[in-house]
Amino acid sequence: MNKNLFHIVLMKPEIPHNTGAIGRLCVGLGCPLHLIRPLGFHLSDEYIRRAGLDYWKHLDLAVHDSWEDFLEAVKPTGINFLSTKGKKSLYDCQFKTGEALIFGSESKGLPPEIYKKYAESLFKIPMPGEHARSINLANAVSIAAYEAFRQLKGKE
Repeated sequence: MNKNLFHIVLMKPEIPHNTGAIGRLCVGLGCPLHLIRPLGFHLSDEYIRRAGLDYWKHLDLAVHDSWEDFLEAVKPTGINFLSTKGKKSLYDCQFKTGEALIFGSESKGLPPEIYKKYAESLFKIPMPGEHARSINLANAVSIAAYEAFRQLKGKE
C-alpha cells in the first residue's frame, strides 16, 4: 500500500500506550504517524514500546514542534479533524489520497482555534449510546483510519 495514502496526526498526545497502539495501527495500514508537541511522555517510554510491540521499529514517525510546522513539512492534500464537537458524521467525509486525519489530546481535544478556523473540516464518530461522552483515542483513530482506508483502497 502507498504509505502516503493518508496521514494520522496526534496533536499534543498525553497517554503513551494510546500513541503506541496508534503507531502499531499505522504500521498495519502503511501510513505515517505525526505527533505535534508538546507530548505528555517521552518517545522512549516503556508503555509505547509495550503497546507498539515489535512493530514500533517499522513506524514512519515524524514529530513536529507545532501545527504550522506539520503543515509546512507535509503539505497534506486535505485535512479532516475528528472530535466529539464535530457536527458532521465521519461517514459523510469523502476522503482523498494524501489527506491528514487529525486528533486532539485525550483530555483537552483539539486546540480551541481549530474549532473555529476549520469548522467545515470537523467530523465526529457517531455515538448512539446515551452515557458516553467520548471513546478512547486509540479506538477513535482506528475507526477513522479504517473508514479512510475503506474509501481509498480501490483508488490507489
